Amino acid sequence: MAPGAEASERPWWRGATIYQIYPRSFMDSNGDGIGDLPGITSRLDHVAELGVDAIWISPFFRSPMKDFGYDVADYCDVDPIFGTLADFDALVERTHALGLKVLIDQVYSHTSDQHAWFAESRASRDNAKADWYVWADAKPDGSPPSNWQSVFGGPAWTWDARRGQYYLHNFLNCQPQLNLHNLAVQDAVLGVMRFWLDRGVDGFRIDALNFAMHDPELRDNPPAPPTNKPRTRPFDFQLKTRNMSHPDIPRFIARIRALTDKYDGIFTVAEVGGDEAEAEMKSFTQGEEHLNSAYGFNFLYADRLTAGLVCAALAEWPDEDGTGWPSWAFENHDAPRALSRWWDLEHRDAAARLKVLLLACLRGNIIFYQGEELGLTQVDIPFDQLHDPEAIANWPLTLSRDGARTPMPWVGHDSHGGFGSDAPWLPVGAENLARAVARQSDDPDSLLSFTKRALALRNGDPALHHGAVSSCRANGDLLDFTREHGGRCVRCLFNLGPEPKPLNDCSGRVLAAANDASTDTLPPFGALILEI
Repeated sequence: MAPGAEASERPWWRGATIYQIYPRSFMDSNGDGIGDLPGITSRLDHVAELGVDAIWISPFFRSPMKDFGYDVADYCDVDPIFGTLADFDALVERTHALGLKVLIDQVYSHTSDQHAWFAESRASRDNAKADWYVWADAKPDGSPPSNWQSVFGGPAWTWDARRGQYYLHNFLNCQPQLNLHNLAVQDAVLGVMRFWLDRGVDGFRIDALNFAMHDPELRDNPPAPPTNKPRTRPFDFQLKTRNMSHPDIPRFIARIRALTDKYDGIFTVAEVGGDEAEAEMKSFTQGEEHLNSAYGFNFLYADRLTAGLVCAALAEWPDEDGTGWPSWAFENHDAPRALSRWWDLEHRDAAARLKVLLLACLRGNIIFYQGEELGLTQVDIPFDQLHDPEAIANWPLTLSRDGARTPMPWVGHDSHGGFGSDAPWLPVGAENLARAVARQSDDPDSLLSFTKRALALRNGDPALHHGAVSSCRANGDLLDFTREHGGRCVRCLFNLGPEPKPLNDCSGRVLAAANDASTDTLPPFGALILEI
């Protein structure tokens, strides 16, 4: 139960810790090399012992797996590689028995081209689902209807000879874009949401929501201004003002909220990336008629973790009426492991503790990606073992998402980490075998044990769990912010760099420390949490 006497009046999700599970890589129960729903169920005790409030399961729906489940062929069935609907029901029952909530991914901006809806839509221009996807005639010269580019490279339009038209796909060409301007399509996806709510899920993470609607006039995107950032895809050369971020998206979101409000305690969080992410996150979560939360990419693709980055992110979400509630993640299935992005090898052990404690102290919901509690790093996947279509298309300029999707190491005494198969779909990685759950579970000095203590601190302190940020100061590598709630005040100090930082006029009761920090000095990557 969340802390504080007012907990019964506060939504369970406000300040929650959510644990993301990538089902292909969590636990394999049948030895086929791919993780599955029974495998997740068998390892839920590990998740519950961390002190989290909910699990978020990445897609497990029926799919040809061209984008590993984010290309859905049937929203209301489990893909056989992951199990059955009965397996999902058993997972929900066990998760609830452990006192945890269940969140699942929903992908409403597009489907697989194998979905029955698309098969009907592409059959003719006058069938019942002809307008369920985004179709358009060629320009007089036969070229695509607009200059829009896909996230994964190349034009966002593919010619379909059956209809003699182009269809839109913001991602892979096997992921046709749903036409959510069409109310019948909205009704259909709301029906999908109702299907899973009736099976007992407690909420949804909604994928790529700002791609859900396009400019019906199909006007070209303008070119992006010059930037110092490398451009590895045609997508990077445009301002995405027409193929995404349509102003009618919040109206669709209001329909989602109207549905979820008919159930008890449902939590909704949107994934929002792109050039205008902060503004969209706020519009998607404003007031009591939209989603409960949103998370962007403040940290997920940052090359460095800086004090200024943290203060800027927290400042976007003040504790004010009408402002939405943020969610934060340092890692997920799409982003390279944070330890590998932010720190070199010699600093990673110390930095891992700082990172966990910092995440535990942020205002908002926090999301741990599987293995983050172990300090997993990015695995270098050779080209001939890649599965990620984005990495294959952009090799070697794009860091492979596969390197962050490698199997969870449960034991360290075999090459596959106790994953359940002698030949997992991706290699575990020798460096991560040394960080296996079994190697850390009984060690009070391990990162896993430290993570449990950090989450216990957060869960037991109202100021850290759901209090306001009353101040945030960035001074070089020194991050200093204060959390307050009900007269309680907690100061959070972090040294994000490799040089020690002396502390002046620093007093208070020490609640937690990382890497031998004291009220006199923050060692390299030291952290100190004080009651003041």
